[in-house]
Amino acid sequence: MLATFPHAGHSYSFDPTAPLDISLPLAPGPEQVNCFWAEPVQFDTIRVGSFVGSVALGGSTNYQRVHLTPHGNGTHTECYGHISPDPAVTLNQCLRRFLFVARLVSLAPRPQPNGDLVVMLADVQAALGEEALPEAFILRTLPNEEAKRHRQYSGTNPTYIEPALAQFLVDNNVQHFLLDLPSVDREEDAGQLLAHHAFWRYPAQPRCGATITELIFVPNEVADGLYLLNIQVTSLELDASPSKPVLYRLTPLPAR
Repeated sequence: MLATFPHAGHSYSFDPTAPLDISLPLAPGPEQVNCFWAEPVQFDTIRVGSFVGSVALGGSTNYQRVHLTPHGNGTHTECYGHISPDPAVTLNQCLRRFLFVARLVSLAPRPQPNGDLVVMLADVQAALGEEALPEAFILRTLPNEEAKRHRQYSGTNPTYIEPALAQFLVDNNVQHFLLDLPSVDREEDAGQLLAHHAFWRYPAQPRCGATITELIFVPNEVADGLYLLNIQVTSLELDASPSKPVLYRLTPLPAR
């Protein structure tokens, strides 16, 4: 079963029954990816009087409380509320559409004189060539190791992006940036958050509808190219939410 989606004056087909999930699931335990010193994900069984919220423990239903930190525990999508003092700026208010055309690009970061690994604007431009960027850009860093699914990033100074890359995405009207790193910025940068500020044009001209999704994982069998992207989030009035970005491969249809 194929459906069609328009983009840049052309029509593309995609198979809605063939989703490609690029999120990392949330689960308790040491195998859960983690960053920025967040407490591990925790599921707690609710107990009230004689009631226990666990069928395995004799309860009638499973009834649990979830303890998590969206920015530190797994795949999450954030809005400019992440760097704003205004509590009314939430992802639930900023993200109003959920389907976008996206381009996936795989690149290796470059080592810097200080030892950091940074994804550089020049390499993204070279990879894109003459291809125009759609509304969403997905960055898969190389090497693409399975260890990304479980890595404990805190205190390791993970790879980040050159701030000029964030500005390039803004200049090319990219609204949604997804990447398989804990952050677009350096783990410790004295609070500058240069790429965050550049991408959201904050505080000069905040881009309310723009989002950054971090800690995705794109399997190796998913080839670089053009996709239909569905960003699924919870309706939390918070600057970020655990999220489930899903891709559908786009195939150009012959012109009529």
